[in-house]
Amino acid sequence: MASRIADSKHLRPASCLRQAASVLECLGAMKSRNALSWYFPIWLLLAWMAADAHAEDLSRPIDDLVQKSMRAWEVPGVAVVIVRGEELLYLKGHGVRERGRDEPVTADMVFPLASCSKAFTTALMAQLVDSGVLRWDDPVRKHLPYFHLSDPNADALVRLRDLVSHRTGVAPHDLLWYRAPWKQEEMIRRAAKLPLSKPFRTTMQYQSVMFTAAGLAAASAASKPWEELVKEKLFTPLGMKTASTSTAEALKNPDHSSGHKKESDGKVRVVPWYINPEPNPAGSINTSARDLAAWLQFQLAEGEFHGERLVSSEQMRATHSPETIIRLEGRVAAENPDTQQMSYGMGWVIQDYRGEMLISHAGIIDGFRVHITMVPKQKLGLAILANLHATRMNLSLSNQIVDHLLKLPPRDWDDLYQKLADDDELTEKLALRRLELDRRPNTKPSLALAKYVGAYEHPAYGTAHIKLQDGKLLWEWSGFRYPLEHYHFDTFRMATEERFFGQGLVGFAIDDGEVKGLKVLDMGFRRVGAKQVEGERKAPAR
Repeated sequence: MASRIADSKHLRPASCLRQAASVLECLGAMKSRNALSWYFPIWLLLAWMAADAHAEDLSRPIDDLVQKSMRAWEVPGVAVVIVRGEELLYLKGHGVRERGRDEPVTADMVFPLASCSKAFTTALMAQLVDSGVLRWDDPVRKHLPYFHLSDPNADALVRLRDLVSHRTGVAPHDLLWYRAPWKQEEMIRRAAKLPLSKPFRTTMQYQSVMFTAAGLAAASAASKPWEELVKEKLFTPLGMKTASTSTAEALKNPDHSSGHKKESDGKVRVVPWYINPEPNPAGSINTSARDLAAWLQFQLAEGEFHGERLVSSEQMRATHSPETIIRLEGRVAAENPDTQQMSYGMGWVIQDYRGEMLISHAGIIDGFRVHITMVPKQKLGLAILANLHATRMNLSLSNQIVDHLLKLPPRDWDDLYQKLADDDELTEKLALRRLELDRRPNTKPSLALAKYVGAYEHPAYGTAHIKLQDGKLLWEWSGFRYPLEHYHFDTFRMATEERFFGQGLVGFAIDDGEVKGLKVLDMGFRRVGAKQVEGERKAPAR
């Protein structure tokens, strides 16, 4: 009945009270003993009316919160699900699937979960721990022989637990997976050549390549592909009919949302889905708000769903337990003013929030933003799926819904996060302004443009190519291709509004009239000859 309540137009509370009064009046008029047999079903009817009235009371304020946040952040569409234990409190789509079209967002519309997929991988690993297939503290190479870290000590000590709690010491390096043309094994082999930016097991550094490695290690231990394991052990028993592990599968479903992005001119435009070339344990799951109700209930019940034990409480709690401290400073502190301690577990962020413990995770990918939040002691869980890239609406709305459900003093989270967003925008503008101030005008490259053309190699990032096209230099690396405009001296700038390479500066190193290398994102690429480049293509990284 809870599901019906959440999806239907409810009786208004006043209407319910009037009907209840009529029923009681009828009861009072009954004089015979036979009338007593009516009492039990009538009280069931009254209980149903009360539940319906309660659902109406919940639905309206949640609707208002969602609509308010959507307007504040210019989000085209949102799907929201809220559960309390096994009860479905709220399930509804708001807004439109695609700006400029009338199709509404529905509770069954498919969205990419992006990094919220990580908790599916750790839930799967918890099942494998239960069955004795692996242990959290197994050496990674026990299951993934080609895995390595560049630091010898870290390489010798690294365990599966380290990969899924982001404490290997390897910085994010998202460009090793984002738009990358190579396979996941190659991605992991390349990461082996990255220097550690922090000492091993000292600092939380979000690292998706390490999570991919953990998922592949689990698949190796179970002798079955990750995507098959997730479907067999999670999607199917949870009844997640819209869930998939690849972009191709998701786009076959006609009821999938379109992604949007706010461009530099302030207009919100449709953007293509990010194409995952293969199922990825770090972020390729797609599903609907309705199916996330089951996922939330499974998590809140510590591994049980509708009476069936899928994961032991012990191992589910392990994924929800702190592993790596997240320091409350800078932007993290500003976004969490009511938090005293925050940490990362295994696929989840754990923190205190206004006297309660929250377990949550966010996901972001081209055109979409996702946020999942649980309040374990209250058995509350919610998921917010939005079709606008990088919006802070999800976190703001999550906080507002938690405040409302726990009857906490309201706070204008939209206002707080919009001020932070404005600060970020101002910081970016100042950085661009500083870039222009640092620029030395009236300079020119040391050499003719043709002299910069060639192949440049980085131990982990592989080979970048500089080409000459239409009288301009062109940067080609991985899935990126940008024209280069002269900035000053022997430094050029990528001609794009995308900021995957920071400010996009490419500085060339010149020695004795020859180009010896280039630097981008503080990473040095050494110039190589044609034969070396061909050899690099054929021979995989370690």
